[in-house]
Amino acid sequence: QVQLVESGGGLVQPGGSLRLSCAASRSIFSTYALAWYRQTPGKLRELVARISSGGSINYADSVKGRFIISRDNGNNMVHLQMNSLKPEDTAVYYCNAQHRVVTTAAYWGQGTQVTVSS
Repeated sequence: QVQLVESGGGLVQPGGSLRLSCAASRSIFSTYALAWYRQTPGKLRELVARISSGGSINYADSVKGRFIISRDNGNNMVHLQMNSLKPEDTAVYYCNAQHRVVTTAAYWGQGTQVTVSS
């Protein structure tokens, strides 16, 4: 079992930055891919960024060049640095962990609200 807790959300002006963090209850980075998703009311949850256990990274087209996903293996954390934020980035952001082998082993955090507004 893995517990994930997100933090760092809040209110920010357009063009500003936020850094989201996701803390895992145990060390999982050698066996799990980690990802950030986001969701707004009435829309499907969408993948924002993913980093594999081997370090491969992919981003949604809408955030490429603005967001950076990174791992802090020593502290069992994954971060999402969000720069040049736009109102369209407003959503609840969720941390996700997916086991590299056991497909059914997947975990979600509770989410953290990000609001981009003047």
